[in-house]
Amino acid sequence: MIANARAWKFGDGVDTDVLAPGLYFKLPAEEAVKHCLESLRPEFVAEVGKGDVFVAGDSLGIGSSREQAPANLKMLGISAVIAKSFARIFYRNALNIGLPALACPDCDRISDGDRLSVDPIAGTIRNETTGETYACDPIPEHLMEMIGDGGLMPHLKKRFAKERA
Repeated sequence: MIANARAWKFGDGVDTDVLAPGLYFKLPAEEAVKHCLESLRPEFVAEVGKGDVFVAGDSLGIGSSREQAPANLKMLGISAVIAKSFARIFYRNALNIGLPALACPDCDRISDGDRLSVDPIAGTIRNETTGETYACDPIPEHLMEMIGDGGLMPHLKKRFAKERA
């Protein structure tokens, strides 16, 4: 459960090139992340806070299949991404690195700065600012377990360690 998180609202077609500009791939991740979304909202990196939620419209994560796009959001403290729809590879990359991704047809009703409480397993988003509740595609418990373990690789390490014991 994510409680009372600030929403960062973006529009349709936010692509991987603005989330993780290729120009900075040669830099260490800690430096490259400082350029996340700089062409859309230069203040984003400086103002985003731990636990905030990233909200977008249709086709979040279109473009190249770079894992750095959702990784940058997670590194900046984003606790979940919500969009009307996702590019397939971005969606899976988000889950694989331990970042919940929720498809919500009503996310256009969320405004920048709204306070949100998100229950990924129940598939609900409560807008604490407006009092509205929106339905989203729930994330199955087994995937939330993987997310809770920190993503696919830590989850597999944990699972294989149990099997060897």
